[in-house]
Amino acid sequence: MKLVAGLGNPGLEHRGTRHNAGFEAIDALSARHGSGGRAAKSRFHGLLEEIRIGEERVLLLKPLTYMNRSGLSIGEAVRFHKFDPARDLMVLVDDMALDCGAIRVRGEGGAGGQQGLRDVERALGGNRYPRCRIGIGDPGEQDWSSYVLGRFRPEQKPLVEEGIALAADAVECWASRGLETAMNTFNTSSKGASRSRNADATAERPPEPF
Repeated sequence: MKLVAGLGNPGLEHRGTRHNAGFEAIDALSARHGSGGRAAKSRFHGLLEEIRIGEERVLLLKPLTYMNRSGLSIGEAVRFHKFDPARDLMVLVDDMALDCGAIRVRGEGGAGGQQGLRDVERALGGNRYPRCRIGIGDPGEQDWSSYVLGRFRPEQKPLVEEGIALAADAVECWASRGLETAMNTFNTSSKGASRSRNADATAERPPEPF
């Protein structure tokens, strides 16, 4: 059994924002393999749904703790099911260091200033767990916090929709064929993988306040 956790913020006011790309990737997986979220139950301070990807049982988790406390939910689920994070966990998260719609799969790495990943690392006691980063584009001169909590511009929407679909594809590949295959497949095919720097080591930004 595997655990796939998408990071985001709960509430209607956050639906469709850039910071909720992880939630949207969970929704895409539920639509493909499950109930479209209708069967999700309240567990581990989040919404939990079990699906199947091929022969693999997969738990989809959307923490409802807000982004900067994501580790509370994920840590509880990992401990309850005795998951090995390096083998059994995949975290889906937005990333400003990636072009909008690009994705990057990694088996470990730093939080890169992303408070959700930082809290997951704290809860798990390390950063050796797979993650799939979904590009939301660079804010440019815009304030970091207002950018990630804002909604996608019209020209960004088709790009991020493609990225969310790619992230769901990558999870399916990881669950059925393993991490190495997922990285080899999606890190090479994902266009605009990163803008001049390694997307999983980019702590070159101030920590998010949320």
